[in-house]
Amino acid sequence: MPKGIRPTQDLVRKALFDLLGQDLTGLTFLDLFAGSGAMGLEAASRGAKEVILVEKEPLCFRTICENIARLNIPALEPDRPFFETLQADGLATIKDFARRGRKLDIVFADPPYGRDLAKKTLITLKGHDIVHPDSIVVIQHTKHETLPETEGRFFINEQRKYGTSYLTFYKIQ
Repeated sequence: MPKGIRPTQDLVRKALFDLLGQDLTGLTFLDLFAGSGAMGLEAASRGAKEVILVEKEPLCFRTICENIARLNIPALEPDRPFFETLQADGLATIKDFARRGRKLDIVFADPPYGRDLAKKTLITLKGHDIVHPDSIVVIQHTKHETLPETEGRFFINEQRKYGTSYLTFYKIQ
């Protein structure tokens, strides 16, 4: 874990996957503002077929690549997860995916706190179609960044508080 990065607490990570379900077999998982990549790697360990990890910060991006390499997954292993790592801005990635027509099953965003990026991420997702009606969007944020009950076709399905962090789950109408 690079210095200066706020890792998602184990309690929050466990809670996320308890609420998403333990089995993500066959799903695509987008980890925006991925930090060390722990959430995406956890999704892969639970069966996600494709995990996209997006991180702008160079040191964090290198850490993600190193963490994936440490898994040492044989290339020919059946049903192995496919990892895509992007050193890019999270909001720009959403726009790029929409231009290319990519659809994702689960979008998890844990933007840096104190920059109003949680709401900006939700608004960007609303304006750029990368989800389908069965998708789930989860945004991790602080109490200082209140997210709307609804934003376009996104509506809060559930919200949980863990210390100073919130997990807000959006379903798609």
